[in-house]
Amino acid sequence: MDLSSLKAAEGSRQSNNFRKGRGHGSGNGKTAGKGHKGQKARSGAPRPGFEGGQMPLYRRLPKRGFKNRNHKDIVAINISALERFENDSVVTIESLLEAGVIKNTRDGVKVLGNGEFTKKLTVQANAFSESAKEKIEALGGKAEVI
Repeated sequence: MDLSSLKAAEGSRQSNNFRKGRGHGSGNGKTAGKGHKGQKARSGAPRPGFEGGQMPLYRRLPKRGFKNRNHKDIVAINISALERFENDSVVTIESLLEAGVIKNTRDGVKVLGNGEFTKKLTVQANAFSESAKEKIEALGGKAEVI
């Protein structure tokens, strides 16, 4: 044990919801942690971000574009990436992760129709382009939307 490994005992640290201004014995009496005088010691202190009447930073910086709350981040893979799988196998999102075709699924996986494709596979993904679906089904495979 050394100084760098010391930690407070479990439950000994207090939260910020202690009662301010309840006498000297409380450790936070008299000015109740507001110091002496000044604007921040008074009631009605300015709101966060107020810069004394100067145009605040959040209004000085330009706002551009539109941020859609409902945006889905879809991972797109080309059909040529499915060539690494064995014939007649089922390709799921988990198998794509294991094979290293995608790093993470984000909000879904869409299969696009770029590249050559020569295997009969059952592919399970969130979405397919029309050309990818045609190429998979032309070889006797299945494109299943999950």
